[in-house]
Amino acid sequence: MDSQPSCVVVTGFGPFRKYLVNSSWEAVKELSKLGLNSDMEVELRILQLPVDYREVKQRVTRIWEDLQPQTQFAVHIGLDASAKAIVLEQCAKNRGYRDADIRGFRPARGECLPDGPEVIASEVSMKAVSKRVEGHVEGVEVTFSRDAGRYVCDYTYYLSLHHGNGYAALIHVPPLSRWLPASLLGKALQVIIQDMLEELRKPELKAWFAENSTAVIPARGNQLGDCSFGEN
Repeated sequence: MDSQPSCVVVTGFGPFRKYLVNSSWEAVKELSKLGLNSDMEVELRILQLPVDYREVKQRVTRIWEDLQPQTQFAVHIGLDASAKAIVLEQCAKNRGYRDADIRGFRPARGECLPDGPEVIASEVSMKAVSKRVEGHVEGVEVTFSRDAGRYVCDYTYYLSLHHGNGYAALIHVPPLSRWLPASLLGKALQVIIQDMLEELRKPELKAWFAENSTAVIPARGNQLGDCSFGEN
């Protein structure tokens, strides 16, 4: 991986429901202005995804197929309307997608991939990342979760983890507000993604997962049970 020209793909979502301005995409645009501020030779590419299951499936496949072998990591940013913190999602679920997208479509049988595993976990320890970045993201709390909510964000994450062999992440951000503008979210993403890349480059950082802990967001309607960080 290190010998190949590499890139990190960061996606945000377009409008849906009452959110005509989606904080996830606004944050990604701010991140693009800042760059990754990394000492690694990594190119940042950004992409807006529609809140559309079928279109997402096509675009995520293209991210991992068209950009290989350059794609090192994919980070998907989504809006969680109820969130008060930035939430790092550890894993994605295959089934339970019952809410319609912006076109009124629901996946067949409510699943991402027929016969796919129930749960796929990221190669990144989200608990460890949330602990390490504590105090480095001024003005916003960073925590983690094991249930990404069963909507298009979770669906995107599952497909990306599947195609990318676990080298993907999903970050939920709150709606924009006076005290949480896009500029602050963009800076937070820069710090968080940089830390994720450092962990992938230095696997020994995963020891943080065993030695440190932080708050967990309660599961959002999880009917498939818990998931844990996959040790590798």
